[in-house]
Amino acid sequence: MHWKEIILYICGEMKFVTTIFLAIAILSANFSRLFVFAGFELNKNYIAAVLCENKDKPQMHCNGKCYLAKKLEQAKEKQKQQEKENQKNAFQEAFFEELAVYDFKISVPKVQNATIPHFKVVVKSVSIFHPPQV
Repeated sequence: MHWKEIILYICGEMKFVTTIFLAIAILSANFSRLFVFAGFELNKNYIAAVLCENKDKPQMHCNGKCYLAKKLEQAKEKQKQQEKENQKNAFQEAFFEELAVYDFKISVPKVQNATIPHFKVVVKSVSIFHPPQV
């Protein structure tokens, strides 16, 4: 393999990795609550035994659901905050400047004592079509 082929291969792989990274970043922002729930399901026993706030009250049958509710609320607040930040970044400030008004005074020179030439209009009828002469 030539070094050019190696560079093209690496660039192609970098594009693929970048695409996957951006897709995951976009999806993680939209599905953060889903990831919290999945994390809870995967670590249900650990959360119920260690992180649960009601582990000393087994009659409540909480089993870590209080922890899940708190984390879902945090994810919801984080998503709202991120939406507000996105709206703030998308906000475009409009700047209005007072328009300057210019008054151009145009003076048209007056023509005084103008003489109008008298033209004689001659009306002559010339017609191509005429009756045949005998």
